[in-house]
Amino acid sequence: MSKSIKLLALLGVVGTFAACGSTEEDYVVVQPEPISAEPVYTGKYK
Repeated sequence: MSKSIKLLALLGVVGTFAACGSTEEDYVVVQPEPISAEPVYTGKYK
């Protein structure tokens, strides 16, 4: 019985290290939107 408890404990520790070991983080870069739109020439009376 003690061998099975040791085996389960070992598998739990190995599983924890495997889950926490890969700390590769993905990040997303978001381009900020302009504060205001630039004026566009539409003609003299439009």
